[in-house]
Amino acid sequence: MRSFRIITILILTSLVASAGNAQDLTQRRIPIDLPRMAGPIDLDGVINEPAWAAIEPYPITVYSPTYGAPPTERTEFRAGYDDQYLYVAGHMYDSNPDAIESNSFYRDSSSGEDIMGVVIDSYNDYETALSFIANPNGARTDRSIANDALWILGRPSYNNDWNAPWDLATQRTEEGWFVEMRIPFSVLGFQVVDNTAIMGLGIYRTIQRKNERHVYPDNSPAWGWMGFGKPSLAQRVRLTDVKPEKPLYITPYALGGLTQTPIIRGSAQEGNEFYDVEEVQTGELGLDIKYSPSSSLAIDLTANTDFAQVEADDQQINLTRFPLFFPEKRQFFQERSSTFEFGVGGFTDRLFFSRRIGLKAGELQRIYGGGRLVGRMGGLDYGMLNMQTADENMGVFRLKQEVINPFSYVGAMVTTRLGALGESNIAYGLDGEVRPFGDEYVTVKWAQTFDEIVNEGSPLDAGLIRARWEHRKQEGFAYSADYGRVGPDYLPGLGFQSRKDFSFYGGQAGYTWFGKEGSKLRAIALGTETEHYYRNEDGTPESRKISPSFMLGLNSGGFFIFSLNSSFESIRNPFRVAGITIDPGEYWFQQSELMFRFPLSLPWRGSFNASAGSFYDGRRVSVGVSPNFNITSHLEVETSYEINRFEFENQDLSTQLASLRLNFALNTHLSLRAFGQYNSVVDQTTLNARIRYHFSEGTDLWIVYNAGFNLERDNLSGPGPNRLPLYSGRTLMVKYSHRLTF
Repeated sequence: MRSFRIITILILTSLVASAGNAQDLTQRRIPIDLPRMAGPIDLDGVINEPAWAAIEPYPITVYSPTYGAPPTERTEFRAGYDDQYLYVAGHMYDSNPDAIESNSFYRDSSSGEDIMGVVIDSYNDYETALSFIANPNGARTDRSIANDALWILGRPSYNNDWNAPWDLATQRTEEGWFVEMRIPFSVLGFQVVDNTAIMGLGIYRTIQRKNERHVYPDNSPAWGWMGFGKPSLAQRVRLTDVKPEKPLYITPYALGGLTQTPIIRGSAQEGNEFYDVEEVQTGELGLDIKYSPSSSLAIDLTANTDFAQVEADDQQINLTRFPLFFPEKRQFFQERSSTFEFGVGGFTDRLFFSRRIGLKAGELQRIYGGGRLVGRMGGLDYGMLNMQTADENMGVFRLKQEVINPFSYVGAMVTTRLGALGESNIAYGLDGEVRPFGDEYVTVKWAQTFDEIVNEGSPLDAGLIRARWEHRKQEGFAYSADYGRVGPDYLPGLGFQSRKDFSFYGGQAGYTWFGKEGSKLRAIALGTETEHYYRNEDGTPESRKISPSFMLGLNSGGFFIFSLNSSFESIRNPFRVAGITIDPGEYWFQQSELMFRFPLSLPWRGSFNASAGSFYDGRRVSVGVSPNFNITSHLEVETSYEINRFEFENQDLSTQLASLRLNFALNTHLSLRAFGQYNSVVDQTTLNARIRYHFSEGTDLWIVYNAGFNLERDNLSGPGPNRLPLYSGRTLMVKYSHRLTF
């Protein structure tokens, strides 16, 4: 009873503080008029037009390293609009212009450099946004933001694979560097009511060598490390007499290529087997169409869809008995992808996972075509998607309706996976998230599936329940509590579910202090999290974990995290980890982990992590490093290396995972990315190299080379010839796409 009272006092104290902060934020939710440009803008990075001079700069606040401290450099942000575009300008004055960090010309590259960014909550939903970022070289990054920029299991809620057509110009002088952005209304998507549109606007600047960030409006790190990019904290702005155009984009593509695959020829009985190369030539034509019949509705159609230019996945070594998760990288599925989100647990589990499209029983399938529609009407977000492969049709329908306040919604989703021979998998889900007061959020989700191969016992057996209460503000005391249940017959054919037939109880609690002016520490955080999975059939524990942690953030931008993990696993069926068999049994094991991220202001960047401790009935030591650095502003090198050492009673084993990524950009048009990986578990190296010439938005030439290499070529113990070929397979593709605008 005493512990309950203590928790109640902490929660009430946090709610009182949150209520006060909520009141402080009320003013920015009252829209201010965004100025209409008084004249034309020559987009050259020289901010000298009378139209800019007529706009007053916004007040800025120092977000980090010390919130509210005086800025060490002068910064001016301005924004305006005309009939077609949103314009943003930034004066990034610098008393030492030679020290400005500008490391890359490569698009969507985070290279530890000075940047200016814009966050636009164009749907005015306080949850999603689009972000546009520039560096002093004129290289651009664009990304979509979901879940109000929350970090989930250490990962940000933004999508760096989203790209859009927008214009940018920069200039560097002895006074600093300067930016002009021009963003088409057709990219933003927004609602017009009574000839008026309301959006959220946030602008920020990073001076990398000082780890100093200037923001507008006044946001505090108390809302998390991405507080400056949270849509809910953006300043509401009003645009009047907005009549955006409704462009039609038609983008045909042509693709040609050659695939070489080694195959065994000859006869084993005659002893004359040998490896030969099977060559397959490819020639394809396809088409993508994008149309926005209104400013808040986007329609995408695709025919004979191909994703040859998509970069290879980062390889992983699986240390669990559950499937690995790889994020979606295909551009067609990126537009407003947050509309289709229906998370049901952790970072990976979800009712709809777009990477299931074009994949059946682990094999790739050709996508004949399909369409997707996303939009917003009033407080209703909606999305529809339908894709057709060689023998399957897949569909998704999603609704999310704002209720009570801008931070709350109720929603529904339906997914279908229908085979040509009558196979079917259908799932539906209902969800809701409510912000009752302060920074408290309550989330409830229900999902149920129907599959022809499953004899569902009851809705509960084929269903999933998830409930969560959380306090999202990070300054001071923060907490969350989770409950979940997944039935044995729950089978989402278009989703991702790492485990099933369990009940889950978990939670997190922690306290964060932010450093004051003059302190060398940016933040100190203490916390703990716990997870408990129980089998539904008999109520016995399957997995348990408690993990206290300590985080130390430095003003330089680096930070340390130290954690202790005490884990329990009950294994009833043997499984293999990196070639080692884990036998059935019940295991308690403990590990300590240390991670350090180097400051981005250093000439090289990256992180170091190490862990050691027991692992089932053995021991495991792991060390990983990921140093990244820029040779010049045209060449960036990203590396990573991880080694795991396992020691068991009868077997010792080491695994290695290494990668090398070279990003070369001659300018913002011509670039090369080469990505090589080595995985000792499969003893193979892979290479993905992509040359891109970017003529303009939507018009690109790609040359893509993929290859796998057998490092251990002696095959004495296996069937076939005794010597494996050097290549396990290789492909060369050339793709040209050209956007037409009507």
